[in-house]
Parts: sequence; C-alpha cells; structure tokens
Amino acid sequence: MHGTRSIWTAILITSMAAPLLLRGGDEKSPPKPDFHTSDRCVACHNGMRTKSGADYSIGLEWRASMMANSARDPYWQAGVRREITDHPESSAIIEDGCADCHMPMSRYQAKVQGKLGQVFAHLPFEDNPEKNAAAEDGVTCSVCHQITAEKFGTRESYNGGFVVNAPTSQKDRPEYGPYVIDAPHARLMQSSTGGFTPTHGKQIHESELCATCHTLYTPTLGPGGKKIADFPEQMPYLEWKHSAFAGTRSCQSCHMAEVAGDTQVTSLFGEPRQGAKHHSFSGGNFFIQRLLSNYRQDLSVTALPSELNAAAQESVNFLQSQSAHVSIRNVEISGEKLRAEVLVENLTGHKLPTAYPSRRAWLHFAIRDRNGHTAFESGALNSDGSIHGNINDADPTRFEPHFREITSADQVEIYEAILKDSEGRVTTGLINAIGYLKDNRLLPSGFDKNSTPKDIQVVGEAEQDPDFTDKGSVVGYSVAVDPALAPFHIEVELWYEPIAYRWAHNLAPYPASEPQRMLKYYETMSSGAAVILATVEATK
Repeated sequence: MHGTRSIWTAILITSMAAPLLLRGGDEKSPPKPDFHTSDRCVACHNGMRTKSGADYSIGLEWRASMMANSARDPYWQAGVRREITDHPESSAIIEDGCADCHMPMSRYQAKVQGKLGQVFAHLPFEDNPEKNAAAEDGVTCSVCHQITAEKFGTRESYNGGFVVNAPTSQKDRPEYGPYVIDAPHARLMQSSTGGFTPTHGKQIHESELCATCHTLYTPTLGPGGKKIADFPEQMPYLEWKHSAFAGTRSCQSCHMAEVAGDTQVTSLFGEPRQGAKHHSFSGGNFFIQRLLSNYRQDLSVTALPSELNAAAQESVNFLQSQSAHVSIRNVEISGEKLRAEVLVENLTGHKLPTAYPSRRAWLHFAIRDRNGHTAFESGALNSDGSIHGNINDADPTRFEPHFREITSADQVEIYEAILKDSEGRVTTGLINAIGYLKDNRLLPSGFDKNSTPKDIQVVGEAEQDPDFTDKGSVVGYSVAVDPALAPFHIEVELWYEPIAYRWAHNLAPYPASEPQRMLKYYETMSSGAAVILATVEATK
C-alpha cells in the first residue's frame, strides 16, 4: 500500500500535463458539460495485471473495440454517405442523427451550443487532428462515464439522448464508476485530467445506460424531407426488457466480462478491486474489427493489428460460446424420404441477430451418404459472402420466406430482418424504411411473441409458426434420398454474418468514395465475412 505522500507527489507530476479538454464554455461563463479524449484516461488505466499475471489494460482493450472505432467504421461512413445521397435536402439532420452515437463527444458539444452534429466535416481525421480529435475518439471513456441516470429507460433517452449534467464548477466534473474512491485518489485524477472527479454511480451497471445509444428510431423521410414515421431500427434493449433476462442479467454482465479475482483498476497506486470489468465489449462485429486491422492505415486506426485481430477472435469466441445451440431431432427414413427436425435455440438476452439490420444467421443443412457424397444441401456459404439458394442475394427485390419445412436445395432458413419502404418494396436504406416485411430473428427466453410491443414484433410467416417461440425455432427437413446408400450422415451448422451480402452490394450504385471503398473492402475480405455459431451432427 502506497502512502498518501506518494499520491500527492503523483498529483503534482501528473497535473503538469495539460489534458485535451473539450469545453462547452470558458472559465468566465457558467460551466457546461464537456469531455476529454481517451489519452487522458489510458495513461493511468493501462499496465495492470490480474492475479494470474494476465495483462488487464483498460485502454488497450478499449482501443481495439468497436466503441473506440465507432467513428472510423468504414461501413458506417459508407452508410451515412448513402443516406445523404438519397436525401440531400435532409443531409444536415441525417449527419446529426448518425453522429449522435458514433461521434458522441463532438455531437454533444454541438448540441450544447445549439448546433447540429457533423460527420464529414471531421473526415479525414488526419487533415486537422486537433479539430477532429473529439469526433475520432468515438465512444470514449468520458462519454459513458459522465452519463447520469436522468431519463433512463424513456423514449427521450434513446438515439443518443443521454444526459451529461453541467458541473457545479469547472474543477469538479463527476465521472461515474462502480467504486467509491477515497479523497487522495480522487484528487489525483481530478488534478491530472483538469477537473474530472471519480464519483460512484450505480447507473454504470444498468442496461439503460447502454440503451441510450443502442435503441435507435430512424426517421422515415419522404419527398422534400417530410417525416413519415419513426422506424424501429435497433431494439436490443426493448427486446431484452421483453425477455427473461430483464432484471436478472444486464447488458454489461454479458458484454463486459468480469476480471477473475481482485485487481487494480489503475496502475497508479491502485487498490485491488473486486468485480472489475474488461473493456473489450465483446459483441457481434468481428468482421469490422478484422477489416480495421487490414486497412488501419487507410482508416487512421490507432490499435495495432495484433490487438484488433485478438479482439476479433475474442468476439468470435464470445459468439460461439454464448449465442446459440442447435440440435437434431426425430430423424427417420421412410421409403425414399429422409425427415429430420432442427431445433435452434437463442442463448442471448435479445433477438439473434439483433441491432443493425444488416446482420443475419442461417442454417446450413447437409446430408452425406455412406460414400461421403452429398445427397442434399441447403444454405451453403459461397466464397463471395452470399448464400447459395438465397433469393435476396441474387435479386434485391425479393427475399426468402420463413420456412416451417424445407424440401428443396434452393430453400434456406435465414433468421433476418427484411426492411420495407413506404411502397412496400424491399430496401436496405434506413431513411427509406418504414417497417419490416420479415423479422424472424431468433427470440430470447421469456419472449412472448403474442404480447409483444409493436416495435419488436415478429413479422411474416414466423408470427403464425407454432414452432417459432422463445423456446427455439424448429425447422423440418423432408428430402429425397436413395435408401440403398444408407447410413446417412447429417451435418447442421448455424452461420452468422454481421454484414449480409445484399447490404454490402447495395452500396455499388453510389459513386462516392466511402461506399465504393467499403464495397472493395467487403469483396476483398468476403471469404471471412461469416462464422459458424453452433454445429451438430447425426447418423441414421
């Protein structure tokens, strides 16, 4: 244990470094909410080790996460460019709405000043590093840790509607965390960051904190920029609220793994703490993390390739261990027909897949005869990221229905959200979307589809399917085989793709640099665009 004198010495040393602060006012005006960039945090929150000797550097974990790279995400940049190309009269409002959660520091500061947030004014980041630092830092430390519990769980808090209160003075700006911090340590951080004070706040553990940015209603715009509706684009929080996980497990309990044993949370005179959380934010976007590694120079990425590749693999491991389970039931051969049922169970606390609607999961079902030859196959993944037999990958105006039974190789069970525009056509344009033509994404435990709020309803054939419930999705397969070639070996895989083939290739008509760059990236890396979540085999 280090003494108080050593702490005060550290205060003197660290206070000599001036932090990059992003103020909403000056010293003579009333204090307003402000932020500081992550470099002011990682100086003290790197270099820790667990009891087992593993590195636990919050800053290094965070900088390879999608949170840190939210503004660098080339698919997001391409999507914003596509939307303002489609709706040029509303470009300022669209940029503001897209910056709210991907560039939250710069957008919040604009909001405080009565302005709209901007996206492309900050790109490329390297053109003006000081001006663009706040935007480039993405979902950074002083955003999440300054959010108060005000308006939590309300519609007003969604779409980046979190509240950061104005401080009582320029020298006392609360940053909330899970621990009560003693006065010397608090003064150390306050001095080294220019007035940010570690403050205990239980809201840091609550799902409603995550919901402020991960619950998104997108305005549907018609001719002349007229708002037609609010489209429920991303609803993981509301899905969670309608599941058995609500009140038992929070977003943080799944997506921020707990450090084993007591460990320091700061390298500067830190005391061992119980329940420290990893800040890698494991989720479903391994593909973009791999892309950021491959094209880090193009995208001004600060995390090293080794860190990004490790983070991507951690995301894959997370998905493969905690997302889904598949099983084969009731296999029988009758005459020249093989029949089987596949049960797919969602292990998560929200729909699977959830959030951004480019994501999809699907069943790859194959039968091999006794000689190892393929007797039947549905849902094979092509090398370009498309699914063999999927209508939507071949024709952007059509899509696969939800199947209760599959009888031919050109039928594929795909768990996905298919968007519709105001004329009922299939679209991948968020600002054009007014609702869903299909939403058969797998339901979490406790999710009653018969009492579901309209914004998270099951849509399409799955709504009437009695075997599509919170207990899982049962899909029957009835296919022709030659019984003389028995025994047959059945292989089932549940695949997952963060950016579906159609969502990437619908960028092709847009000549701007961002959509064309993203399409090139996707085509180069499409062979690694998907992973297997779960698998099972049986022989009959």
